[in-house]
This record gives sequence, C-alpha cells and structure tokens, in this order.
Amino acid sequence: MNKKDLSIVILAAGKGSRMKSNKAKVLHHISGKPMLYHIIKTSQEISNDITIVVAHQKDEVIKEISKFFTNINFVTQDAQNFPGTGGAMMNILPKYESVLVLNGDMPLISADALSGFLNSNAQIIMSIFELGDPSGYGRVIIENGEVLKIVEHKDANKDELKVKSVNAGVYAFSSSVLKKYIPLLKNDNAQKEYYLTDIISLAKADSISIVPLLVDEEHFRGVNSKEDLAECEVIMQERIKSHWMREGVIMQLPNTIYIEESVKFEGECKVENNCRITGDTLISNSHIKSSSVIEDSRIIDSDVGPLAHIRPMSQLKDTHIGNFVEVKKSSLIGVKAGHLSYIGDAQVDEGTNIGAGVITCNYDGVNKYKTIIGKNVFIGSDSQLIAPLVVEDDVMIAAGTTVTAAKIQSGVLAISRTKLTIVKDFYYKFFRKV
Repeated sequence: MNKKDLSIVILAAGKGSRMKSNKAKVLHHISGKPMLYHIIKTSQEISNDITIVVAHQKDEVIKEISKFFTNINFVTQDAQNFPGTGGAMMNILPKYESVLVLNGDMPLISADALSGFLNSNAQIIMSIFELGDPSGYGRVIIENGEVLKIVEHKDANKDELKVKSVNAGVYAFSSSVLKKYIPLLKNDNAQKEYYLTDIISLAKADSISIVPLLVDEEHFRGVNSKEDLAECEVIMQERIKSHWMREGVIMQLPNTIYIEESVKFEGECKVENNCRITGDTLISNSHIKSSSVIEDSRIIDSDVGPLAHIRPMSQLKDTHIGNFVEVKKSSLIGVKAGHLSYIGDAQVDEGTNIGAGVITCNYDGVNKYKTIIGKNVFIGSDSQLIAPLVVEDDVMIAAGTTVTAAKIQSGVLAISRTKLTIVKDFYYKFFRKV
C-alpha cells in the first residue's frame, strides 16, 4: 500500500481515569514527548492523512500536539451523546479507501509493526494477541483463518475460555465498511457506549471476511496506568539507546542512562553511567562523564563531568567542564572550568580558565544580566563576577575577588581582598571561656 492510499484515525478522546491524573492520558510523557506524539510520528511514516479524535481536555491536547505537527486533522467527539470507540468514528471523513484505526495510548507502535495492515486487501483486518493468561480479556474466536466473533470473558463458555487470542485494539477497515456500519451501531449495553467492535458482528452477519492479524504485545501494548507508563518508558529507552549505540555511541551501563527522543549524537561520543540527556540537545565528538545532566544544549568537541549540570540554551565547544560545575544559558568556546563553579548568562572565549568556586552573579532578584569574558582570562578560585560585566582579553582575577566594576580592561590584575589580621593566642583565650 502506498503512503498516499491510507488514512489513519487515532482515538485520543478518553479521560484515562485509571491514570489517576488531572492530565489527559495521551499527554503523559514518554522519553520527553507526549504519548500521542510518538503515535503521530509513526503514523506520518505511512500516511499523509491523519485524523486525531479528541474530547477530554481537547484544547490542551490540540495545543500541545500542534507544537510538533502541522497538517493534522482534529475531530471533536460528541462524547456525551455518542460515547465509546464507535462514537469516536461517527464524524470521520477519511480521504482514502483504506482506514487504519489506532489508539492514542499505544506509544510503542512502529511502522514495521503496522506493515501487516498495509499488505492486505481485506475489508476488515483485526489485530490479535496470543496471551499465556488471557483472563479478563475478550476472546477472539477464529475459524478457517477468519474472525468468527468476539466473546467477552464473562460470556465465554468452557471451550471459548481456552482460547488465548484476544483483541489488540487496532483495526484496518475499508471506508465503505465504516460508512455502512457506523450508522448502525447501537449503545444497548451496560456502559451505554457505541463500540467499534460491534462492526465485527454486523459485518460477519453480511458474510464480510474479517482477517485476524497476529501482532506482538510489545508494540501494541496500551498505557492505562502510571505503572504501564513506566514500563513503556523502559522499552522506549531501550530502543533509543540501542539506536545510538548502533550509530557508534559508546554507553557504559546503558540501563542507567536516560536519553530523550529529541537528543542527537554526531561523531565519536561516549556517555558514562547515570547520565540524563534531555530536550533539543546535540552532542558531537564529546565525552559525557558519569552522573551528568544535559538539557537543551550543544556539546561539541568537549568533555563534561562527572556530576556536571548543563542547563538549557548552553553551547560548549572545545571546552572542559569538570565535576560540580553548572552552566546555564552560556556560550563557552575553548574554556576550562574544572570544578565547583556556576556560569550563567555568560559568554566566555577561548583560552580562559575558570577556577574552583567561581560564580557569575547574574541575577539581582528582578533582572538577569550577562557576563562577557574574553580570551586568555585567568579567574582565580572563589571569585564572584557581578553582572553586567565585561572582562577583556588577557586579564587575571585574583582568588577571592569580588568584581564590582562594569568593565575590566586588558592586561590588568583585578584583586579585591580584606587585609589579613593576625590575633596572637586568640584560639587559647577563646576556648578557655567555654
């Protein structure tokens, strides 16, 4: 099937009450993006006609998803009058004859896993799992290679309870089948909902062939609880890290590393254990050492950590960042900051060395200010640089200095210290009073 021959409908209207959250279920994040994002991204690999059915918190869902995608159709379900999966399909106008129906809580779905739906001309394809213990699930009864019926667990007889095939919840329909049977759905059930699965019995009564498609549980598993969310996160993380290791990234103890979907690597990179790398981050030819955190930043030809924190909108190039150094919204090119420093809202040029305990004092309680440091500047330990500040090239700032000037000119030594006072025998006099 050609990408132009398939419409995809993603059902994302439910509340997800079992998540026990005020947030719509499909907006809960996995590897840095909403669940629904991952499904749409996969859908775009095989279709150019994608419709999202929304209802619960529809404005929030549309707003969030629109940050990532354009050319997505949103349809609002009348969940009050037409609840259920069948009700969700009532206002859908697919562009193409083949329609794939996905669920918004299946973030692990992949294009390859959906290929079985695309390689058949059947009017209805129904996905099934084979479960070792199908207790509680509706059974899919199959005869002669076709779906005969779906039997709920409570309604199954002794022989039907032995069946291990259960409904995986993804379907492919011809649009003509949907057009014919969606108006015939009824809500005469305990939940008073319109069920998409009722199309199976209606179509079967008209002798329409319903083809079962056996799928793997990993790709088609749904998220209904915070526990499910965590389990899917583990699988997604394994996929992300496996991809980058195949691309040549070295990872030590990868099961301890967290890397979001949006992170990119280039060239020879190494990531040690317990690192967290998030957001729109690029790491190129760099070494990220143990227990470091990098957020929305560019790390190029540099080494970071251990135990460093690179906060959003930072850029490091040819730079060494040591342990317990925090960098925020700063550009460092050819810089060494070995330990215990805070560099915020700063621009630091090549050849500059930042000593232990150096702080750029960028915030006065109301506004943020910038610190600009030139080339070949030596900043002694435990110095405070009070912004706004420009330090020109070839400057030495003595250890323990608080720089209050707005500008330090090239070639100078800046030093600010209280004169050392020695009081003889003070120690002995002091502790005799205790």
